[in-house]
Amino acid sequence: MNIESRKKALRHFSEKVVEPMGFKFTPDADLVEFLLEQEVILEAKHGIPFCPCQPLRHERAHDMQIVCPCIPFHRPHFDAIKRCWCGLFVHKDVMDPDTLPQLSAKEVGLE
Repeated sequence: MNIESRKKALRHFSEKVVEPMGFKFTPDADLVEFLLEQEVILEAKHGIPFCPCQPLRHERAHDMQIVCPCIPFHRPHFDAIKRCWCGLFVHKDVMDPDTLPQLSAKEVGLE
């Protein structure tokens, strides 16, 4: 598998999914490249581009909720913190993702 071409394909697919939900790729280009590469590695190993910052439990119901982009499964949480867990995606209005808090669902009142 060509890593660069697969990263490009994941980027194209992800943009189509996250844009209508009000998200975009983080402006940190180095982070985007790193995380997309990690997704390609996970996809090569497991057959699916899982979120690179969440542990696989090998429980289908859980693991399918961390397939990237996982925004639809965790929308209230991500809307509250204006980013996804790993920071690959941020709300469209975010210009400086480094200022965003990393809060658990419990900390934002979702659990």
